[in-house]
Amino acid sequence: MFSTAFLDLPALQGASGTVTLPGSKSISNRVLLLSALCQGTTVVHDLLDSDDTQVMLAALRHLGCGVDVQGTTVTINGLGGRAWPTEAIEFFMGNAGTAMRPLTAALAVQGGDFTLKGVPRMHERPIGDLVDALRELGCTIDYLGNTGYPPLRIGQPQLQLDKPIPVRGDVSSQFLTALLMALPLAATDRAITIEVIGELISKPYIEITLNLLARYGIQVERQGWEKFVIPAGSRYQSPGTIHVEADASSASYFIALGAIAKGDGIRIQGVGADSIQGDIRFMDAAAQMGANIISGPNWLEIQRGAWPLKGITLDCNHIPDAAMTLAVMALYADGPTTLRNIASWRVKETDRIAAMATESRKLGATVEEGPDWITIHPLPQGQWQRASIHTYDDHRVAMCFSLAAFNADQLPVRIEDPKCVAKTFPDYFEALFSVAHTSAHNIPVICIDGPTASGKGTLASRVAAALGYHYLDSGALYRVTAYAALQAGLTLEAADEAKIAELARRLPVRFEGEQVLLSNVDVTDAIRCEQGGMNASKVSVLPAVREALVDLQHSFQRLPGLLADGRDMGTVIFPNAPLKVFLTASAAQRAERRHKQLISKGFSANIDALRADLEARDARDTSRSVAPLKPAQDALQLDNSSLTIEASVEQVMVWWQSRQVFG
Repeated sequence: MFSTAFLDLPALQGASGTVTLPGSKSISNRVLLLSALCQGTTVVHDLLDSDDTQVMLAALRHLGCGVDVQGTTVTINGLGGRAWPTEAIEFFMGNAGTAMRPLTAALAVQGGDFTLKGVPRMHERPIGDLVDALRELGCTIDYLGNTGYPPLRIGQPQLQLDKPIPVRGDVSSQFLTALLMALPLAATDRAITIEVIGELISKPYIEITLNLLARYGIQVERQGWEKFVIPAGSRYQSPGTIHVEADASSASYFIALGAIAKGDGIRIQGVGADSIQGDIRFMDAAAQMGANIISGPNWLEIQRGAWPLKGITLDCNHIPDAAMTLAVMALYADGPTTLRNIASWRVKETDRIAAMATESRKLGATVEEGPDWITIHPLPQGQWQRASIHTYDDHRVAMCFSLAAFNADQLPVRIEDPKCVAKTFPDYFEALFSVAHTSAHNIPVICIDGPTASGKGTLASRVAAALGYHYLDSGALYRVTAYAALQAGLTLEAADEAKIAELARRLPVRFEGEQVLLSNVDVTDAIRCEQGGMNASKVSVLPAVREALVDLQHSFQRLPGLLADGRDMGTVIFPNAPLKVFLTASAAQRAERRHKQLISKGFSANIDALRADLEARDARDTSRSVAPLKPAQDALQLDNSSLTIEASVEQVMVWWQSRQVFG
C-alpha cells in the first residue's frame, strides 16, 4: 500500500492483464457482525482486509468475541447464548459507515453502557433517522455532540415491540440494514415490522442484507420496499463457513479501465454478473457507454469497444458507489453524461457530488451539479490540464481519478493522500500498475550518483519511499551477482563469464529500503562484507556481465517511477532522467561516517586508513576507462558534508517538486 503524501501517476497509454479483487466491504462487515451475533463458530473466507473491516474486528474483540485472523480467513466465536459485557466500552469506528450503523443498532437493542465515536467526518455523517427508529423501539441513545450525528452513548433499552418501527429510507439504506440485522435479537416471541418512510434508496444494498440474513437463518418477509417483517422466534444460526464475494464496487474501476485503455482487455477475477451485490450492474452502464463485457462464474472480461465512449443519462440509485466511476468515464465520452438520483453522495465519506465536480474541473472539464445530480462534459484532446487531485480522505475519489492518467494529452495526474484507498482496497494502485503500461520515457527516473560512502543508498531509498517509487541500488547488483554465482557453484573467472551473465539477466533481486532481497531472502549482510566487495570487483570486469546488468538495471524502470543510485546512473544507464543528483561529501566526512558504521557493527576500524582507502577509490573511479565517476552535465550537485539525511531528502524533494507542475 502506498503511504506517501501524494502519488504521481505518469501518463498511461494502455492496459491488459488479470486483476484479482479483494473481498466486498459491504459483505465483509455484514458477515462479521452476523457471525458475532450467532452462537458457535463461523469461518469467514476471503474477507476484505481494510480499514473498515479492521474497525469492525476491533469492535467485536471489545465485545468479547473470539477473533482469529489468518490472512483473509477469519474465525469468529459468536456471542449468541452468552452474556454480553456489562462494563462500559468505548468503540472507535473510524469513518466506517458499514460498521457504525449496524453496530449502533445491535448494541442499542441488546443494551449496555457503550460509546461510539469516529473520525471528524464520521461526526458529520447523519445517523439521526436510525436513532429515531431505535428510540421508537424503546432503545436508550444520547447524542454526545450535535443532534442527529455521532458520537453516541447507548444505555439499557425498554423495548416496545407492539407497533411497526418507522425508518426513513431516502438518506441512507444503511439505516434499514442496521435495523434488519439488529432486530432478530428482539424477535424471540413476536414478529417485528419495519416500515420505510419515503422512497428507499440503494435497494441493491438491502438485497445484500436480506440475502445474508437468510444465510444466517433469518427469513425476512418483504412487502414491496415499504414493509419488512422479521418473524417471531427468529434466531441467528451460523452457516459454519461462508465465502465473501470480491467487491463489485472495486470492480468498477477495472471495468472502466478496460473500456478506456488500449490493449488486450482486462480480466477481473472474484466477481461475475451473478453477484449478489447491486454494484455489479455497473457493467450494464459501462456497456451502455461502449464497453465490451463478457462474464462467467466469478469473472468478467472487458475490452474497449466504442471510442470515444458514449455520453449517457442514467438514474444511478441502484449503483450509488460505483456510479462515481461513470463520472470519470464521462471525460472520455462523445457528449455530456448526466448521473441522476444520487443524493446519497452528499452524505458519504465526503460530499461526493461536490468532490467529483471540483476535481473534474481541475482537469479542465465543464461540470454542472444539483442537489441529486451531476453533468460532466467530455475533455477532447488538447483540453486536458495537469491536476493534483484532492481526495478528501475518500477512497473512491482516489480510485476514480486514477483513470484520468489515460488522458489523450498524455499528462500526469497527482493523487493526494493515496493511502485513503485502504478503506476498501489497500493494494489498489499496485493492482492498477500490474496491468497498466506506458512507454519508458513516460516513467520518471531520479538518479543519485556519487562516490563511495557519500550516503547515496540512504538518501535514495528514503526519497523512493517518499515518492512511492521503486528503488535500485546499482552498486549492490554486482555484489548480488557474485553472491548468486557462487551459490550456483560458478567461479568468478572469465571461464564462467557467459553463465554468470545469463544468471545476471534474470537475477530475482529487489530492494526494500536499504535491504537487499534475492529470491525474497535477505542477503544484505552477506553481500555488504569486505569479501562481498572483492567478489563484486571480480565480476565487474567481465564485459558480458556488465552488459547483462545494464539490461537488468533498465528493467527496474517500472510504474510509477524509479529512484536509482550508483556511480553512472545519470551518465550511462538513464541519461534522459528528468532529475540527476550528484551527491558528495569530503573524504574526511565520509571516512568518519564509515568508521561509525563499522564500529556499530562490532568491527574494528582505523579512521585514517578508511580515509586513505576512500581517496584511493575516488582516484580509481574517476579515472577508469569504462563509465568513470563524474557528474552528468545536467546533474545538480549536493554536498552533504554538513547536512542531515532529513535535510538532504528535503532538498531532493524540493528539486523534484519544482519539475512537477500541477495546476
